[in-house]
Amino acid sequence: MRPAESVTALTWQRFRRSKLAVGALIYVATVALIALLAPAIASDRPSAPIPFGPNTVDIAHRLHPPDPEHQLGTDELGRDVLARVIHGARVSLTVGFTATAIALIVGSLLGALAGYYGGVLDWLVSRLIEVVLCFPFLFLVLGIVALFRPSLFTIMIALGLTSWTTEARFVRGEFLRIREMEFALAARASGARDWRIIVRHLLPNTLAPVLVSASFGVATAILIESALSFLGMGVPIPTASWGSIL
Repeated sequence: MRPAESVTALTWQRFRRSKLAVGALIYVATVALIALLAPAIASDRPSAPIPFGPNTVDIAHRLHPPDPEHQLGTDELGRDVLARVIHGARVSLTVGFTATAIALIVGSLLGALAGYYGGVLDWLVSRLIEVVLCFPFLFLVLGIVALFRPSLFTIMIALGLTSWTTEARFVRGEFLRIREMEFALAARASGARDWRIIVRHLLPNTLAPVLVSASFGVATAILIESALSFLGMGVPIPTASWGSIL
């Protein structure tokens, strides 16, 4: 008789069967690796594959079209566009993943508490979600960034603290559905504390929809960071980011 496979093993088997999922993972891993190795790939060192730093100015070659030396051309200050795209990936990916992690933590915590305890706490969290959703997302982030000094840290915090509502609603809905199931009742009857029931038994069963939402959240955070940089409220100059390159 074959032993029962774990949930992790079954998930990995299903993942490997999906060519689209594997291809997407390879693509994301490649972009992340290039961003991580940006200082070694594009720098002012002659031995670097791209011998131009992201802020290397060459007015004599400003707005130069693509050629073997500058594969994507140069900008209005003569800076190599490819070097800036590679270094900008570090900033944009850092913003995307960090902001999504903040939103995931805040949203999961509030949604779990609201769904598990219900009552007044559920009402307060639901009203807070509605208040946050009343404001246009971009204008809310702009207001927070304008209130403080624009920086990479401010942008990540602003994005994280304004994009947690989707995760909170998913987690709350799942908790309302599973908190009275047999395994939750058994854990409660065994004398387990509420926090242990939430973290060990209920929260892992809500991860599927939350992680799907988080994957879209990373892309949204990168787009918003690009919009902020395009509007002059993003990462301070001369730091390269995908938004400032636009």
